[in-house]
Amino acid sequence: MKPKKQKSSRRSFIKTGVAASSIFIVPRNVLGGNGYTAPSDQLHIAAIGAGGKGRSDINNSYVRGRERVVALCDVDFSGDAKHSVKKFPKAKLYDDYRKMLDKQKSIDAVTISTPDHVHAPAGMYAMERGKHVYIQKPMAHNIREARLLTEMARKQKVVTQMGNQGGSNPLLNMVQNWIDQGKLGSISEVKIWTNRPVWPSGISLPKPDDSKKPKALNWDLWLGPAKSKPYTPNMHPFNWRGWWEYGTGALGDVGCHLIDIPFRTLGLKYPRAAECSVGSVFSQMWSPDYNPESCPPSSFITINFDATSKSKSPIKMTWSDGGIRPSHPNIIPANSDIGGKNSANGVLIIGEKGVISTNINDSEPLMPKLYLNDGTTDFGPEVEKFDEPEYGHQRKWVDACKAGFNSKEHKSLTSSFDYAGPMTETVLMGNLAIRSYMLRDQNTKEFFARKKLLWDGDNMKITNLEAANQFVTRKYREGFEV
Repeated sequence: MKPKKQKSSRRSFIKTGVAASSIFIVPRNVLGGNGYTAPSDQLHIAAIGAGGKGRSDINNSYVRGRERVVALCDVDFSGDAKHSVKKFPKAKLYDDYRKMLDKQKSIDAVTISTPDHVHAPAGMYAMERGKHVYIQKPMAHNIREARLLTEMARKQKVVTQMGNQGGSNPLLNMVQNWIDQGKLGSISEVKIWTNRPVWPSGISLPKPDDSKKPKALNWDLWLGPAKSKPYTPNMHPFNWRGWWEYGTGALGDVGCHLIDIPFRTLGLKYPRAAECSVGSVFSQMWSPDYNPESCPPSSFITINFDATSKSKSPIKMTWSDGGIRPSHPNIIPANSDIGGKNSANGVLIIGEKGVISTNINDSEPLMPKLYLNDGTTDFGPEVEKFDEPEYGHQRKWVDACKAGFNSKEHKSLTSSFDYAGPMTETVLMGNLAIRSYMLRDQNTKEFFARKKLLWDGDNMKITNLEAANQFVTRKYREGFEV
């Protein structure tokens, strides 16, 4: 009887470091020095969305040539994605991520940096095929998607990371230490604000016009799970953020950066309630109406959480955007910026003994500041200096992909889906409150959601307004279901 043939795959070789057959391994220092990675050890990575943020995500995952970028998928290679094509000339090009993943089975991991409405369909399709995934923030377009992505990652035992890179900033440890040391005492309130939106909001979608569609753009694939329609001008590549069909508004843009700080450091879980007010124009913050298919130009949202071991008290978190800012705390000098530069974006964590002021997003450095009622202060460094782009957020994900699902590398990731899923659900709870704000009783035409919505996080359900539960999920076009 012939001996049974042993099967070996490059993927298993990556994880074990030992080939099934007796192949002589040349030491890496002979082949190219300490920075060299043998081809058999390289992760095969593909990008779904290769321009804009996708361009930096795939480039940072490439880690200066340590890994291989084997495929690029984009619906328009004539725009910013062309720079990724130039950077990775050997990568195969696709406009449909489904065809890419089905045809190029050697792909180990994908970065997903598309408009928000495609995050979950692409992420689920990749994970179902055993691929590790890195998904830009927010990891999903709605709460149900975030929950399903989290569960699928566990089921498939794939390594995941969401693209809120500020969560890997080591200066967050200062905030965590202040809270763990009880510097603020009992913490009962968090205030978060942003200068977003910086895109059209509160208005109807532009009139479709196929004659204006760029020749290189595959509009049908850009729509993905959204309903089919002729080309809508000025939607691609950025303004989609302002319409619910495709985007998640100001919260989706920076909520996963800003809300991450208190959610992480206070050990928050699913919220228990949310309520909001919205504005129709910047100069009229509390107008009763705005266009319901569009994200509003301004909103003020209150989200309630149960007490945690770190907060010691129930938490009231407020979110405001469109130019609405919180009042300046008395214990912070009046001429000081709160949060980030010019107080444009920020987070205040407020306790019985003082305040932590900080901020985190793409354009501003993290600057933790502690102000205590007794006059004590403690500040982070004036300038952040790090050896790797975006605090090594993508590189750490790559290392964890190679180490495996149960590795210490995966467990040490700052935004794997076990963490990012519940945090994203909290961000999207704010959007659920906004969209419910415009609901009318079909008979009386009265607004009936102008109240606090009670949330059962375990069962993903608003318990006191059934109509609001329509926004927990969405309708999907055939072929892009989640």
